[in-house]
Amino acid sequence: MSQWGIDKRLLLVIFFFLGLGLVQVYSSSYIFAMEKYSDGLFIFKRQLASTVLALLVLLTATYMPWYWVKRSTLFLWLIAAVGVILTFVPEFSIKVGGAQRWVRLPFGMRFEPSEMIKFILPLTMANYLAKSDNSLSIIQWCLRFLFLAIPLVLVLKQPDFGTFTICIAVIFLMLFAFGLRWRFILSGFMVVLPVVYFLIINVPYRLARIKAFLDPWSDPEQKGFQVIQSMLAFSAGGVWGSGLGQGQGKLFFLPEAHTDFTLAVLGEETGYVGFLLVIAFYGFLVFRGFQIAIRTQDIYSRAAALGLIVVFGLSVFINVGVVLGFLPTKGLTLPFLSYGGSSLVMTCLGFGWLLNIDRQNRIVRSK
Repeated sequence: MSQWGIDKRLLLVIFFFLGLGLVQVYSSSYIFAMEKYSDGLFIFKRQLASTVLALLVLLTATYMPWYWVKRSTLFLWLIAAVGVILTFVPEFSIKVGGAQRWVRLPFGMRFEPSEMIKFILPLTMANYLAKSDNSLSIIQWCLRFLFLAIPLVLVLKQPDFGTFTICIAVIFLMLFAFGLRWRFILSGFMVVLPVVYFLIINVPYRLARIKAFLDPWSDPEQKGFQVIQSMLAFSAGGVWGSGLGQGQGKLFFLPEAHTDFTLAVLGEETGYVGFLLVIAFYGFLVFRGFQIAIRTQDIYSRAAALGLIVVFGLSVFINVGVVLGFLPTKGLTLPFLSYGGSSLVMTCLGFGWLLNIDRQNRIVRSK
């Protein structure tokens, strides 16, 4: 097997999503961009630039020496942590909609460090799991915990409750998959659940989202507006959809049409059939990710592959659940299809690493 051999089907599906993402951003953002920037292609052009960068990152991550990633894991986590810290520094921070999640970059660009946290966390956990040593002292374990926990607490402080929730879920799932006993899992839940309850019940907008989720029609013009408009968009699409570019929900009826609720636009324009096709392709990516993890012998690589695909799968699951009204509204983008350079680049970085791990597996099997 050539060292360049990779999973072509997985790569083709990723290319499909990159292309569909451009079509989706163009379709869902044109009217909004024309109204706000007097240029209907403004958002599309930014997404196109992000897609080119994401493609370069994908290919670089796929073919870079894997041992570089192993050796650089803790350094990458430190960079991600510094990025989160910078969101609290006025000179670098960009605040949007009450949340300060972005860092100012040169040439008018910006980056969301919490996206980096999501995809570096599996590697950091993999590093801990691969080097698990019972001889470590309590102080050493505490330092490990703080190194992991402090950036996550800062992510929650931004606030970015959705990313924080995904990160906590990934930690529990990885620990369970690599031998953490049920009683420790249950003990952890007993500790985490009251904390989550406190974080929701004491923050008015989060509590309002829960109430809107339980009964969106109780406040159809405010808290329940997004979910109701999303449902109406899906309903209008029917089985075959209204046609690409023909949806009405994006005409300022559906908030966040090109970001958090872009799937509703796709559902209206491509219908039930298009929606199921996209979900099937997402399912294929998750399935292949788990296959790569199962077939990997090296503990670090197996744990990293598992964590990376869990991050991706949970991100898709939460966004789809919110758009369909199965979960409370949360500001999480849909991987590949939502507008957002940080999410797109980091998602491609994660899949580049998955392809790299699969490539290493193929090289080993060919010997």
